[in-house]
Amino acid sequence: MNKNQLVSAIATKADCSKEVANACCDAMVETIMEALKEGDKVAWAGFGNFEVKVRAARTGINPATREQIEIPETKVVNFKPAKNIKDLL
Repeated sequence: MNKNQLVSAIATKADCSKEVANACCDAMVETIMEALKEGDKVAWAGFGNFEVKVRAARTGINPATREQIEIPETKVVNFKPAKNIKDLL
């Protein structure tokens, strides 16, 4: 499902226009991104949790040259689905 399909489904279920549904989706994503940028965890009951985790620096191997390289630490977004979503799958 892409964004347009998601917006259409939300507009149908919420009985609103696609423009309103699109604005709501954009606002939701923007709000989640702002919270994560500030280091907050976003807990959405019945859906799951978004949080920023730090992936530690590590040694990797360049597959082309087989040379060892240092991969620096980086921040990644982690999503942990709620139990009801896990059970659904």
